[in-house]
Amino acid sequence: MTVVGRIAPSPTGQLHLGHARSFLLAWWSARAQGGRVVLRIDDLDPQRTVPGSADRILEDLSWLGLDWDGAPLYQSTRTKAYDDALGRLERQGALYPCVCTRKEIASAVSAPHDTDGEMPYPGTCLRDPSRADQAPAGSKALRYRVVRGPIGWRDRLMGPVEVDVARTAGDFVVARRDGVASYQLATAVDDAYQGVTEVVRGEDLMPSAARQMLLARDLGLTIPEQAHVRLVVDHRGERLAKRDGAVTLGELRRAGVTPERICQWAARSAGLTATAQPRPAKFWVSQPMIESEVAGPVRLPLRLSEDL
Repeated sequence: MTVVGRIAPSPTGQLHLGHARSFLLAWWSARAQGGRVVLRIDDLDPQRTVPGSADRILEDLSWLGLDWDGAPLYQSTRTKAYDDALGRLERQGALYPCVCTRKEIASAVSAPHDTDGEMPYPGTCLRDPSRADQAPAGSKALRYRVVRGPIGWRDRLMGPVEVDVARTAGDFVVARRDGVASYQLATAVDDAYQGVTEVVRGEDLMPSAARQMLLARDLGLTIPEQAHVRLVVDHRGERLAKRDGAVTLGELRRAGVTPERICQWAARSAGLTATAQPRPAKFWVSQPMIESEVAGPVRLPLRLSEDL
């Protein structure tokens, strides 16, 4: 079986070092196994998409030395596929309409938020369907009815993992009020469409992985192998984020940092054999320790190198 990895950035801003490391590891993993890499642009949400961001992302990826097989897939072109998937789930009785606002949910929930910031849904519209029945068109989201109990998998990095989606997120949204499919649904559908066999991404996305597995299972789709990598953290020990102004690849490039230095930093952080000189991305594909991050544990969170 041919390994197919994927890189799936969101055009909501510029890429930072955390993105670079995750994308390099995903690319190295697939290429080291003689596999393919597909590129997908998560541009589903027009309100969050920054004009010109997708082009800058492609430029940054190429500057890092990454390539991909075939043309990039833009999720904004996949509306029919997501509508078809929603129809299948609806016929199975797996969905129900919801009119709850975030404020209403927050006032009804006392449990801590999930790691991705989402509040666990208390099931208000499931218990009282008349709320949605009486609401006008365009004011209803669709929620996926989560079966109780954890879903588990063996993560290539984290080992055995269990996530109880019912407890951490509850019934989650798969289509917004404006009809736009959710990230979770689109990811599950498009991973299968593009033939993705392995997903390498940050550990903060493990809750999302569990939701995507639930959807893929109900849709009869193949579930890719999972590998969740440790996050890059800043000098305060906090993860890098676009919204917090994390240093971007564009800024590093303008400051004279070469892609070879970033690749060397990412490779060293993953346990690959260090070299005296910075090397381009393709160099690390053939290194004997390429599986160290993907197949073995990462013992400590990473910190930005002071001398990058």
